[in-house]
Amino acid sequence: MTDYGHELTFGCFITPVARPPQRAVELSVVAERAGLDLVSYQDHPYQSAFQDTWTLMSFVAARTERIRISGNVLNLPLRPPAVLARAAAGLDLLSGGRVEMGLGAGAFWDAVAAMGGRRLEPGQAVQALEEAITIMRGVWAVDEPGVLRVDGEFHRVDGAKRGPAPAHPVPIRIGAYKPRMLRLIGRLADGWLPSLAYLPDGPASLPAMNEHIDEAATAAGRDPAAITRFLNITGQFARTGGGLFEGPPQQWAEQVAEIALRHGTSGFIITSDDPGALEIFGRDVAPRAREIVAAGRD
Repeated sequence: MTDYGHELTFGCFITPVARPPQRAVELSVVAERAGLDLVSYQDHPYQSAFQDTWTLMSFVAARTERIRISGNVLNLPLRPPAVLARAAAGLDLLSGGRVEMGLGAGAFWDAVAAMGGRRLEPGQAVQALEEAITIMRGVWAVDEPGVLRVDGEFHRVDGAKRGPAPAHPVPIRIGAYKPRMLRLIGRLADGWLPSLAYLPDGPASLPAMNEHIDEAATAAGRDPAAITRFLNITGQFARTGGGLFEGPPQQWAEQVAEIALRHGTSGFIITSDDPGALEIFGRDVAPRAREIVAAGRD
């Protein structure tokens, strides 16, 4: 059992549909009123049925007061890292420190190329992600002397001015599953953001994947416990119990708590565009799961 001891975070993953344009905004407001901590959105700039995720995040920040906002995950091949870093810092300042960053190395390369992005092989995409993180943190590092220079193979800046600094240290979480990407998380990232549906053996996949992260963190001189582990989850609320995340709120809370205490996952993000499900997750599941985890840690 590996419990990294972080406070639990509960969030949602909302589809950024373009029609009706206010739909994702309204669901985000529901999430905040339900007590959720984080609202997040997928980012597919080549998908004409979706709104631009960064535009949506900015609008939601203006319509809400407390809830934190993140891409899940942002499409790095179509978002230059220096510009993305400035956009994140600006929105973080305007929202009072509510921006979080979820990044991916890229997928759907035909669609990326159709939008003018560069098609990358898997190893190249990992390297590009590492270069991007270095650039983004360099832009935010206003106390560092001189201008920013990063001579990467895929991302370069040559004399870029630093700043503005965000209102708070913006965490960078990475959506990843393969060993090389997991090791990158251990070396550089603030958190891990996989989806339960993509884990080959469900929660049973987590120990081996956490081990890749932890070993890389230790080798880099980092504390593995400093790296947060989030999880996108999908399920159904029902009166009677079924499988994982299929049943009443109490069962969900118990299953969340088990994954938190056994595997160290501290962030649970429900994938749903159902306002009723968001309300149940925030008002019923989250507080009960926190109680169970607190009791398990005593």
